[in-house]
Amino acid sequence: MSIQIQKVTDASFRKYGRILTGEYDVTDLMAAMEKTECPDDAVIYIPSDKEIEKLPIMKTFTDSLYGGLPIQIGYCNGNNHLLNAVEYHRSSEVNVACTDLILLIGCEQDIEPDFTYDTSKIEAFLVPKGTVVEVYATTLHYAPCSVDGNNFRCVVVLPKDTNLELEVKPEGAKEDPLLVARNKWVIAHEEAGIEGAVNGLKGENISVE
Repeated sequence: MSIQIQKVTDASFRKYGRILTGEYDVTDLMAAMEKTECPDDAVIYIPSDKEIEKLPIMKTFTDSLYGGLPIQIGYCNGNNHLLNAVEYHRSSEVNVACTDLILLIGCEQDIEPDFTYDTSKIEAFLVPKGTVVEVYATTLHYAPCSVDGNNFRCVVVLPKDTNLELEVKPEGAKEDPLLVARNKWVIAHEEAGIEGAVNGLKGENISVE
């Protein structure tokens, strides 16, 4: 299924997040990201990069963007063209596009009572290099997609310990099976073969070529 690629500056993005470009100086952050690993045939995610977190932007993001809450700055790099899954957090995620990239996103409110989700509701947005965006907690998202087959680099800012291994795997609440890491609920597509994830995505595994 082909998908229309919109611009992150379009009004249609507003329900998913907001643009913060120009409010924070990310020059040093983007320079540091040029030194990070970026595979040609896979996607890697590092929740917390200690060298990047030594930059002054760490304190700025902590004090301003997250209102003093402890945070982590990591990244998601690589090459990808598939949706594969959607995830959500109990908190906003801030992304800094260090290359052009595409976000495939949807609304948590569209998850069905049985925790399935129709992939036809996914929307695609081009995020140009240098753009800083806040992705709201109610926005479904996963790994970015490449533009024109090129590798992408994306900074990921989240509350501290998000996406780390669970200390306790809760049972009882209907949503608990989706919890695969700290502050990380995932609904996967069966074609992705994600171990331990619930395959609740219905429809095509969206592709951006």
